[in-house]
Amino acid sequence: MAEKTLFEKIVAREIPADIVYQDDLVTAFRDINPQAPTHVLIVTNEPIPTAADVEPQHEPALGRLFTVARKVAEQEGLENGYRLIVNCKDDAHQEVYHLHVHLLGGRPLGPLLAR
Repeated sequence: MAEKTLFEKIVAREIPADIVYQDDLVTAFRDINPQAPTHVLIVTNEPIPTAADVEPQHEPALGRLFTVARKVAEQEGLENGYRLIVNCKDDAHQEVYHLHVHLLGGRPLGPLLAR
């Protein structure tokens, strides 16, 4: 059996995290190395390694990622906007192979990619 990812351990509450939301499909927690004043990771509770591994049966959890992102953004007071990012595999700099959305906000974020 493969070793659990860091995010699986957080979902199972085996290691500490600042969890801001959790239900039966997704868990949201603050990033330990924030890139903006608000930086929350929203992960599927079921370990899906990458966006390239998504299957039709994952659709309920994927939809929940976005509704929870909206809810957390509202809780965090991000009425001026926020960014959602999903990295997929090495070239996109995915660091943890467990599907997750980065919710970033709290200041103007500038262009998405460096020119």
